[in-house]
Amino acid sequence: MLSNSIGRNLPWLGTLKRKTLQTSLAVILPVLSASAMAESLTIGFSQIGSESGWRTSETESIKAEAERRGYDLKFSDAQQKQENQIKAVRSFISQGVDGILLAPVVETGWDSVLKEAKRLDIPVVLVDRGVAADPSLYLTKVASDFKEEGSLAASWLAAETNGRCNIVELQGTVGSSAAIDRKDGFAAVIENFPNMNVIRSQSGDFTRAGGKEVMESFLKAEGDASNICALFAHNDDMALGAVLAMKEAGVEPAKDIIVLSIDGVPDIFKAMMDHEANATIELNPHLGGPAFDAILAHRDGKEVDKWIKANGPLYLPDTAEQEYAKRK
Repeated sequence: MLSNSIGRNLPWLGTLKRKTLQTSLAVILPVLSASAMAESLTIGFSQIGSESGWRTSETESIKAEAERRGYDLKFSDAQQKQENQIKAVRSFISQGVDGILLAPVVETGWDSVLKEAKRLDIPVVLVDRGVAADPSLYLTKVASDFKEEGSLAASWLAAETNGRCNIVELQGTVGSSAAIDRKDGFAAVIENFPNMNVIRSQSGDFTRAGGKEVMESFLKAEGDASNICALFAHNDDMALGAVLAMKEAGVEPAKDIIVLSIDGVPDIFKAMMDHEANATIELNPHLGGPAFDAILAHRDGKEVDKWIKANGPLYLPDTAEQEYAKRK
C-alpha cells in the first residue's frame, strides 16, 4: 500500500524496478521505526523532594522538557529519604523504562540498585548531585561543579572583605555531594587567608526553616552579632531563612552581616533588591535537556562524557532587578 502511494505521488519512481523500491523501503522503514521509538521513550525520574525553590524549578524544568519531547516521564518524589529513592528506582527497573534520572539525596548506598539497572542495560543519569560509587554503574552526571561554586563564593568574599572575616556557614543536607563539595571548595580558598575563619558551621538541611533555626542558634551562641562578618549558605533558601532570623534579632542583613549563598532562585534576587542579601551563585536547574540527550547518545552507541558540567555565574545586587524579572 505504501509502495503504491509513493508511486502515485512520485511518477518518476515508475522507472525503478519494484524490487529496488522494496529494498529501499526495507532500509528506510527500520530507521523510521527507530526514530519513532526515540520520540516515545519512557524515563523514570527519582527526585530528592521539594525542599527548596531551586529543587521545585529543577523538577518543573525536567517535566517540561520531557513533555516537549513527547516522553513518558514517571516521576517519584522521595521526600528527602534515600529508601524512597531506592524503591522508586527498583520500580522503574521492573517497569522496563528506557532510562532513569536520579537526583541522589546522599552520596553513599547506591551500589546495589545501580548494579540492578546496569544488569538490564538501563542507563542511569545522575542529575544535580553525584554518588560515591563505581562510575561504570551510571552513564553520566549532569551537574554543576559544587567545589567550584564553593571556591567562587570564598574568592568573592575574600575580595569583598580584604581577607578579614569571621564566617558562619549553613551547610546543606549531611552526606549530600552538594554540601560536601561546597564546604570543601570554600574551605580550600579561605585557608589561604589567615584572617578568614569559619567560626560556626552546621546543617540547615537545604530548607528555609532549617536556615532560620540554625542562624538563630548562631546569633545566640555568639551573643554579639558584630563578631560575625558574613554568612555563607550552601543554598538560597537557607540564606533567606537566616535573613529572617537576623531581622528578628535586630541585625541588618547584607549590612551588619554579609549574606552569600548559592542557587539563584527568584527570592534571593528580591532579597538583593531589598538590600537584604549581597551575592548568589547560580545553580542551573535546566538539566533535563542534556540528561535526555545523554540517554539518546547511549542508545545510539555513542560515547558519553562521565560529567556534563552546567555551572552558572555569580550575581550581585546591581543586576538583581533584571534577574528577578526574568525568573519570577
